[in-house]
Amino acid sequence: MMNMKISNGRGITGLAAGIMLAALALPAVAQQQPPPALVEVAQASEELMAPKVFMPGTVVSQNDSQVSAQIAGQVTWVAPEGTMVSRGDLLAEIDDRNHRLAVDRNESQVKRLEARVAFLTSDLARQKELAETEFAPTSQVEEAESTLLMTEQELAQARIALEQSKIDLDRTKVRAPFPGRVVARLAQAGEYSTPGRQIVRLVDTENLEVRGQAPVNLAGLLRDGLPVALRKEGDQYDSSIRALVPVGDTVSRTMEIRVHVPANAGYVVGTALQIGVPSSAPSEVVAVPRDALVLRSEGTYVFRIKEDNTAERLLVRTGAASGARVAVVGGIESGDRVVIRGGERLRPGQPVQFEGVESSR
Repeated sequence: MMNMKISNGRGITGLAAGIMLAALALPAVAQQQPPPALVEVAQASEELMAPKVFMPGTVVSQNDSQVSAQIAGQVTWVAPEGTMVSRGDLLAEIDDRNHRLAVDRNESQVKRLEARVAFLTSDLARQKELAETEFAPTSQVEEAESTLLMTEQELAQARIALEQSKIDLDRTKVRAPFPGRVVARLAQAGEYSTPGRQIVRLVDTENLEVRGQAPVNLAGLLRDGLPVALRKEGDQYDSSIRALVPVGDTVSRTMEIRVHVPANAGYVVGTALQIGVPSSAPSEVVAVPRDALVLRSEGTYVFRIKEDNTAERLLVRTGAASGARVAVVGGIESGDRVVIRGGERLRPGQPVQFEGVESSR
């Protein structure tokens, strides 16, 4: 019985020792580092940037016209709203019957006078032959020359009248001065039109720009071609000033600017947005790609890759932006490698593996 008890005691002691060794081994397993994360990096760099101030803007068309009639007459047809037209396409028609008759009448007059001129030219040649043989007086030659000259002038006037009647006939067709879309019919079939009567509103929906008002105190900072930002509901696009109108309004103390619309923006005429323009002269800052910013409720972070290829998380403050680059303050220096892809699940101290080729921009 004693031997059995001693044996059981040793077994209990050995079991306890094994449990203790296992417990000591657990922290070592827990302290193992997480596997390397696959990331893409870029370099922070020193750049000249200026803070931006955002002001309201509206998308407008470069060609927006209320097309008018050029001749009097009854409107017989108007293109319906929404019709897409090319330059020269028909927008409306005006009754052209009287103008067709005028063209026919003038054509007949031109043909009659052409025949008359041909006859008088031949008659003048005969009179000159008779005068050379002294069978006709010189006065008859002079009279024939005068009659021919007057008839030629009548023919010239008839041709001018014919051309004018053709122009009037063509004006019964109201045509598009530029490509666009009919957005409103300002006259209806059956109404009487006079020269200058507005018929349709035509808007070029392809060539757009943004119109805004900038404070006149920014006149020294703004210029044609200056990069600016367009922002609408969180979406931001890079653009540039097409034209600056350096004439300030005496009441609002603002001046008009026109900004290019990016091709991929998807804006339509009338869209309200914001235009970001520089509010001061540019200064030297450290900038990182916008994709390097990790937004959290407690702040904005940037993951910097240290020399041992492990991640370091830095809390930063953002400043001015230019294109895809944003100025940051908070320990980032020019030349630092920052994570631009794969930072969402990255943890401080975690080793990384690089995807693709490291970019200097």
